[in-house]
Amino acid sequence: MSTTVEDLSQFDLSDEEKDRLVAEVIRYILFKTHQSSGCPVKREELTQIVTKNYRQRALPAAVIDKAKEKLASIFGYDLKELQRTRPPAKNQTRSSQLSAADMRSYIVISQLPSNVYQKHVEDISTAHLTGFTFVIISVVHLAGGKISEENLWHHMRRMGLQEADENHPALGNVKVSLEALVQQRYLQKDKVSGPEGTTVMYELAERALDGEVSQKIKEYISQIVNRDLGTVEVDD
Repeated sequence: MSTTVEDLSQFDLSDEEKDRLVAEVIRYILFKTHQSSGCPVKREELTQIVTKNYRQRALPAAVIDKAKEKLASIFGYDLKELQRTRPPAKNQTRSSQLSAADMRSYIVISQLPSNVYQKHVEDISTAHLTGFTFVIISVVHLAGGKISEENLWHHMRRMGLQEADENHPALGNVKVSLEALVQQRYLQKDKVSGPEGTTVMYELAERALDGEVSQKIKEYISQIVNRDLGTVEVDD
């Protein structure tokens, strides 16, 4: 915590200016997270809030760090950084020229214990989206972390989810719901060229590879496997 304060103190700005910049970054993070249904906020966007009127090179990082501190202490949120492991294949040439900072983004995670969050914060009306996300990530995980679009839809159809369904009772447009997982960085979608033509592949992205999420997926799969094995033993 003290490092952040020292960093900000290096800049020749009034306390009011520093507080205003931090408040603007926090406001943008909360608004963008709500507006985009949890999609990551790009570091570049936060940097532009600061560089709009100030040119000090290290100032954006100090302001973002202070915003992270206040999000935790005041709102109970953890501002977690995501780092893309690689750029999308279809944009490889341009993206390969981007710096590591350009590929960084942030998500907001509640610091509340899961039982407290579920009781007082979690929106029951969006529980189906959480379930959909978890199931799709689990399918890709079981496929080895990567699966073709054709195979993914094969598994989804077995769950009653049709590619052409734009009015699913819970998900609405099923294709849009799947694409949302790409935008939210649970999945990465790439076009891969091969002898038989171009194949669309879905791969686990940094948000699904997060240690906590990955562990929950493994526990969920383990529970299903153990339950099914138990059923087999009873039937025998």
